[in-house]
Amino acid sequence: MKIALFATCIVDAMYPRTARATVAILERLGHEVIFPAGQACCGQMHINSGYFQEALPVVANHVRAFDTEDYDVAVAPSGSCVASVKHQQAMVARRCGDDALAARAAAVGAKTYELSQLLTDVLGVTDAAGQLGSHFPHKVTYHPSCHGMRLLHLGDRQLNLLASVGGIELVVLPEAEQCCGFGGTFALKNADVSSAMLADKTANIRGTGAELCTGGDASCLMHIGGGLSRQGSDAGTLHFAEILASTLENPVSATGDVQLAGSTR
Repeated sequence: MKIALFATCIVDAMYPRTARATVAILERLGHEVIFPAGQACCGQMHINSGYFQEALPVVANHVRAFDTEDYDVAVAPSGSCVASVKHQQAMVARRCGDDALAARAAAVGAKTYELSQLLTDVLGVTDAAGQLGSHFPHKVTYHPSCHGMRLLHLGDRQLNLLASVGGIELVVLPEAEQCCGFGGTFALKNADVSSAMLADKTANIRGTGAELCTGGDASCLMHIGGGLSRQGSDAGTLHFAEILASTLENPVSATGDVQLAGSTR
């Protein structure tokens, strides 16, 4: 299968190792991964703040980058960005009077998957240790991000994949479905509320005794990781793609340090 990688802004700019881990996983399964060069922001921040007209050229750029490439499906290691591509972009185009762009955006959205969706629903991965060679001997807790739960309805896909990783000790996070308080521009516009929500989340993480908190959105993990760091906690954060990419031969540490060599077939 030929798979187009949608890296997302924050992963591309701040967590490129998450994108490399995603590629490594897919290549390990024998798939070809391409990177549409014209991709940039999906427009989620503009849309969530109500700036539909300003978001329109951003949406158009994303659609153009992905509907001019030859691939079977697209994937992103981000529930929020995939939710925007699948549920917001066509709506914005329609609201701005561009029905042709709306149709193209809907077609791109229909082919775009969050990583755990692709692995579970399309590629049939249910045993990370057996099918991917995943091995991560650390104590981990898991935060399910809001967009993945409420817009994509990911359910336990990420959690089940993590539970099947070799050597992992997965501990339940109390009040896991409570928002971490990031919410993109929400954290800037409502800083006090965001900080209070973050305090609840980090207290629950620290209470598990886990070495790190994992999840499927780099933005949430950045927010949570910053809170833990400011509190002087030894716990950190790591995207679940990096845990799946970790093997006995090429282990990822609890801080994400590794030199992934792409395919390990």
